[in-house]
Amino acid sequence: MKKPGLRVGLVGPLPPPSGGMANQTLQLARLLRGEEAEVELIQVNSPYRPGWIGKFKGVRAAFRLLPYLAHLWFSAGRVQLFHVMANSGWSWHLFAAPAIWIARIRRKPVIINYRGGEADTFFDKAFFWIKPSLYRADAIIVPSGFLEAVFEQRGFSTSIVPNIIDLGRFGAGARFAPSSGPDFPHIIVTRNLEPIYDNATALRAFTIVKHAFPTAKLTVAGSGPERQTLEELACRLGVVDAVTFTGRLDNEGMAAVYRHADVMINPSLADNMPISILEALASGVPVVSTDVGGIPYLVEHGKTALLVSPGDPEAMADAVLLLLNDPAKAMLLRQAGAESVQCYTWPNVRDRLLCVYDQVLTKSDRFAVSNK
Repeated sequence: MKKPGLRVGLVGPLPPPSGGMANQTLQLARLLRGEEAEVELIQVNSPYRPGWIGKFKGVRAAFRLLPYLAHLWFSAGRVQLFHVMANSGWSWHLFAAPAIWIARIRRKPVIINYRGGEADTFFDKAFFWIKPSLYRADAIIVPSGFLEAVFEQRGFSTSIVPNIIDLGRFGAGARFAPSSGPDFPHIIVTRNLEPIYDNATALRAFTIVKHAFPTAKLTVAGSGPERQTLEELACRLGVVDAVTFTGRLDNEGMAAVYRHADVMINPSLADNMPISILEALASGVPVVSTDVGGIPYLVEHGKTALLVSPGDPEAMADAVLLLLNDPAKAMLLRQAGAESVQCYTWPNVRDRLLCVYDQVLTKSDRFAVSNK
């Protein structure tokens, strides 16, 4: 179902860094253009100009916010609707809420694509301020049943439009991981180095695994403020020589990490629908993850992944060892996981999204006619 002539203002972050929401924004723009839609990207994390402004926390927000607001305002005169990639915390207040209100003032429909894994906590603290903006959104879409339930508890209906996985980049047929040898097992973590992702638990779990598999290697693929702390922890645990911190990787570099992996672990303390898990499944890498937030909506314990409680390195290590010691079990998870991601490909997501676009545009046209 092509959409020639459709003009979308897509609001969200863009790489760098290559994070889940930034990658989804960039990918969605490319896919919509493939449907012959016109997409105007309105970047919420544009580089600071001049660059030295980025050193001053209090001032730099204004240098980014003011051009962003101007871009929103003038874009509203060119597009038919806004599609806003929204998250929790200050990102909501600084970027999502202004987009809603500017769309309202300029009489353009706006779709909120809410993706924050910490939504429940954020709403508990700030829903008084969030609710007026949500009431003015023409539609709310979420990528998982987890967030659907969070909004429903607060009286807002949503439509589920899943995240999109690019099987051209992440494919199970391209795996190079050996089943034995000096580099087996190769365990990976592909989350940013931030407290919410609890990479310290991954390091402690890896230390346990390494006692059983002395040749085990761990790659931590991501960047963030906790890198030095985690490197020091690896040293104290005695595994520093077996752990590689790659720093920030682009999409191709991340795909290469999956191709050489035996197990992916996701130790996050809060999450929604992590793209990193979808990437691992698509790449044929068995997943051991915490069971927080929307993850149980994304994978099924024992069928497409193994799930453990957060902050429990022993349980995480036991799950990894189960897969390493039972290749048949690992193979079943690989196969089921690769099959499960088919529903996250663009052909299966496209019609859901374009249906929401049609609904809000039809509603907007009726409103315009009734007010003539």
